Amino acid sequence: MKIDRIRLELVEFMPSTLESGVLYVSEKYQTAAHLCACGCGEKIRTQLGPLGWTFNNQLQGPSLDPSIGNWQKPCRSHYFIKRGRVVWAGAWTEAEVIHGRQAELERRDAYFCEQNAGWWTKLKRWWKGGR
Repeated sequence: MKIDRIRLELVEFMPSTLESGVLYVSEKYQTAAHLCACGCGEKIRTQLGPLGWTFNNQLQGPSLDPSIGNWQKPCRSHYFIKRGRVVWAGAWTEAEVIHGRQAELERRDAYFCEQNAGWWTKLKRWWKGGR
């Protein structure tokens, strides 16, 4: 059954069985998991951190950003988790999925280039007002 609300459960390790309507988050291991909000029963795992999703725990409930796009699952569900609510988003075409994956690879490459930049490069960037 399709859900419209999701609650947070903070864990160290992911449970072997996930409950519908629960977002499990392990801050220690920077990962989150939940059952797909469409009700298909697929386990959805998301990596947290600078190369993955951003997790926020607010008074109204948990949020993950960006959206969850289950492009490799049969349901191909697409939704946001915002303040404990599931906000459904439009389906993506195959071209949009490919473009999104390419943009993700570019962000990942830029992140690692920045992490591997020498101190002199970082100093020059800082001096010029960049990050």
